[in-house]
Amino acid sequence: MPIRGLSTSNCRFGRYLGGSGLFPIFMMKPVTFVIPLLALFAFSAPAQALMPAPLANPDRPAITPRMDGGSASVATASDAKICPTLRRWAGRGNSAPGLRVRSLDSGKTICSLNSTSKRSLASNTKLFTTSTSLAKFGTDHHFRTRLYADGKIRDGVLKGSLYLKGGGDPSLGTSDFLDTYFGGDGADIEKLARLAKRAGIKRVTGRLYGDDTIFDSKRGVPDSGYATSSYIGPLSGLEINAGFTSATLSYFSSDPARTAAKKLVKLMRGKGIRIQKQISLRKTPASAERNLLGRVLSPNMTWTARTTNLYSNNFFAEMLLKNLGAEYRGLGTTHRGTTVVERYVKKLGSWIDQKDGSGLTFGNRSTPSDVVKLLSKVRKKDFGPALIDSLPTAGVDGTLDDRMRGSAAQGNCHAKTGTLTGVSALSGYCFNESGRKFVFSILMNGVSNLDAAHIGQDRIVAAIASR
Repeated sequence: MPIRGLSTSNCRFGRYLGGSGLFPIFMMKPVTFVIPLLALFAFSAPAQALMPAPLANPDRPAITPRMDGGSASVATASDAKICPTLRRWAGRGNSAPGLRVRSLDSGKTICSLNSTSKRSLASNTKLFTTSTSLAKFGTDHHFRTRLYADGKIRDGVLKGSLYLKGGGDPSLGTSDFLDTYFGGDGADIEKLARLAKRAGIKRVTGRLYGDDTIFDSKRGVPDSGYATSSYIGPLSGLEINAGFTSATLSYFSSDPARTAAKKLVKLMRGKGIRIQKQISLRKTPASAERNLLGRVLSPNMTWTARTTNLYSNNFFAEMLLKNLGAEYRGLGTTHRGTTVVERYVKKLGSWIDQKDGSGLTFGNRSTPSDVVKLLSKVRKKDFGPALIDSLPTAGVDGTLDDRMRGSAAQGNCHAKTGTLTGVSALSGYCFNESGRKFVFSILMNGVSNLDAAHIGQDRIVAAIASR
């Protein structure tokens, strides 16, 4: 059974960050949390990288349950006859099942069970967060980290200070980190050091200031009292290497903005730029913002959504939520971000009571009917293909790579997993070989047997794909 508060695959980290989080913190210090590397991330790296094998994941059991026939017996049944079977499977391993299956071709409901009853979502929450982010920011949006100079550069000397202004980019990192865990994608902070050198700076009379004021100072989610937890990196408007302090990924930083600024100072000194080692945090003044030395950009929102959903990356989801708050409600807070999401999905005719961006908080609640409404509506939007592409594909990749293999669902169904203690969810789309299209949501609460719940979900989806 997963640890309470553990969402989906919140510590899997490969090209797409997320993970298992099945190991507790074994040491705690006043300043930083010491966390086993593999407690936070199981790895699925690019082919060229040599990485450890993935650890067990609550959404990806160590032993994949066999479906034992499952869908074949109902593959030719009528919609009316298949529903009792789907309902029975929805009751596997849990005491509070919820189910809705809708044809995208006709708009008719194929099957429903407690579909208007509120259920905890776990990482199905990410469907709402990423849909809203794609809708509001657009598929080509990039998060920006900027370097400003507050002063004049004369004869190689900057008479003033530098400001590293964070833009809420979850992908900012060192080149080694990005090469190892993102296949080279992401925003490389070393570029800023090169741009400072290119600007002709040889010495800085002042210091470098980190600016993380785009977000508030809360580092976690409601269920952790907004403090840094063992299952997600600390949330900051200026972040580097997903909140870790070292290449070993063994420590979370208690002050991510300061860590990022220190790294840039070290990189600049390595390029021969003389600057004080001491850094501070301060909001970038207007005078400095008139003198941009350079910027680095995240990959586009399509990449960010896929990074969030494929392996259920909690850190990315929470950063997206705060960015929504910053852009559309004036400050990057969790609460303001949830307000943006709730208002957007309401316009679509859907509903969520959202507490965080990732699903780590048990209070994230919706209904199978509302999840289906969301997925039905966003599929028709211009960003619909990007959202669908961000989801794991049954039997192929992400948190579904070892589920539903050999069934009609393999390669045809795309869905978001979700796991908390007592919660298991699976919602998404099936585009079967006959050309029929379906949307579904399975929200199981009161889960007592996760393997049985997965078997029930897999049989439902395979049966849908057989229609």
